[in-house]
Amino acid sequence: MTDRELTIVSLYPRDMNIYGDRGNVLALTRRATAQGFSPRVVEVNPGDPMPESVDIVVGGGGQDSGQGRVALDLGVRADEIRALAADGVPMLMICGLYQLFGHRFVTHQGEELTGIGVLDVETLGGTERMIGNIVLDTSEFGEIIGYENHSGATTLGPGSQPLGRVVQGAGNAPGAGFEGARTGNVIGSYLHGSLLPKNPALSDFLIGEAARRRYGTFTPVAADSDLVRNARASAKKRPR
Repeated sequence: MTDRELTIVSLYPRDMNIYGDRGNVLALTRRATAQGFSPRVVEVNPGDPMPESVDIVVGGGGQDSGQGRVALDLGVRADEIRALAADGVPMLMICGLYQLFGHRFVTHQGEELTGIGVLDVETLGGTERMIGNIVLDTSEFGEIIGYENHSGATTLGPGSQPLGRVVQGAGNAPGAGFEGARTGNVIGSYLHGSLLPKNPALSDFLIGEAARRRYGTFTPVAADSDLVRNARASAKKRPR
């Protein structure tokens, strides 16, 4: 064990914390501790400054009202976040912030929220709600299991790759066949659940990229546990 610090920014937890997305921050801090780091969580809400040192950024989903407030604040700090992403800071954005990290989100009522373009995606609000447990196949993280609940239809441009192929569920849009988006070390996804407790490989990706960027090396500790395996097996068996 070491006392090496990692600063985790919890982005807009006051407005964007629906379907247990705060659990991603909790899981990440525990996993970082198990990996030998001293995690420090800094909450950044509209108007708050970013900390001087940023190692990981995590954000969640929220109601449309909160998403509007967040979109305005994101516009103010867009250059700062884009610079962090370009510098390799790993980020995980769920649902509403996944949408706002793209180019734009047009709600079902026709309101357009401008995103910051870290991910090459755009989203149109729809009438069909995609709800239920979802399973993805990925080449880097193995099988990813989560829970989707959204009506936005997200399309990817050439600057982003899907997070994974849908095995069970809907994903980015009805019939799309893929879920989420990734550009560099930035991942966007509709998977709630929360996502990280059931998918430690994703936590280790975020921690590993942060550690290598800040300290130069990362030696992972095995993450398997009966609790994780049982949670994943239970989610896979539940009907949508």
